[in-house]
Amino acid sequence: MISQMKLGQFRYKLPTELIAQYPAKYRDESRMMVLHRKTGKIEHKMFKDIVKYFDEGDLMVANNTKVFPARIYANKEKTGSMIDVFLLRELNPQTLLWDTVVDPARKIRIGNKLYFGETGDELVAEVIDNTTSRGRTLRFLYDGTHEDFKKLIYSLGETPLPRYIKRKVEPEDEFRYQTIFAKYEGAVGAPTAGLHFSREMIKRLELGGVQFAELTLHVGLGTFRTVEVEDLTKHKMDSEQVLIPAETSERINQAKASGKRVCAIGCTVLRAMESSVSTNKMLKPLDGWTSKFIYPPYDFNIADSMITNFHTPESALLMMTAAFGGYELIMESYQIAIKEKYRFWAYGDAMLIL
Repeated sequence: MISQMKLGQFRYKLPTELIAQYPAKYRDESRMMVLHRKTGKIEHKMFKDIVKYFDEGDLMVANNTKVFPARIYANKEKTGSMIDVFLLRELNPQTLLWDTVVDPARKIRIGNKLYFGETGDELVAEVIDNTTSRGRTLRFLYDGTHEDFKKLIYSLGETPLPRYIKRKVEPEDEFRYQTIFAKYEGAVGAPTAGLHFSREMIKRLELGGVQFAELTLHVGLGTFRTVEVEDLTKHKMDSEQVLIPAETSERINQAKASGKRVCAIGCTVLRAMESSVSTNKMLKPLDGWTSKFIYPPYDFNIADSMITNFHTPESALLMMTAAFGGYELIMESYQIAIKEKYRFWAYGDAMLIL
């Protein structure tokens, strides 16, 4: 067992051509690497082959958060320079305060006004606080109803594709960067493991007796942020909102008690569940926030299998995957994935860890 891991142990060199710019044509036809933790065996499959690994009564847990069009462009007053504003979360619906990230941040100071829309007068916001080096609190100046304000914001915004997708956002991305589980708006990034599921795939799994349960974790930028401290105990995760309904926790606990598989569809599901474990190692309902940071070594309490994507070097997502799959096996599998030209990151291929 590794006692204390360092950031440098999660570095790897990824050829840029393996960073997926588009998803597979059909959601369930991405490739899938299958890792067997007990034996160390690695298989190369298609995602639709996943039906062969699950039996009647097994339970898959999905994140039903919905991505909103969080990237919006503004012009700075006087200079007119273009500012990229990334909406993180609404702080106060009454006063229209939002937590945002701006780029380039050096140009944006408290008191500045930002103008949105083609004409520049569709919407105005004032910078009222600095939260981090790039973080700013904005107060939007709008007289209409909150519902109309939200509609306007969403009409001006675009799908918040990660920066490593080096192309313009296309209209199809609104659908492509959304899982079929998406119900409750609040995420600024897709829970990417869920992107591989098609309605046909779910139907095939359900015909085999596999069940589904849902929880909500509204994905923030913290999920994707690169860890920057060598000593992992010093890293602080951003808080993300979580809702685990009582019905979901009951179904998961029942599957566990019956000796059935509980499969987390993605790191966000894994983190949400590990944030609400009872003293007897069962899942409790939760309506709150989590800033839990999981890295090796870590003993998981709820899930015994997981589906995930191939993650960025030095990311919290890679560390959580390594904690679940075993550090040596995961890092070996990443080298194999590079050699076999798997597609990486949000629109890339899948990994099933058993």
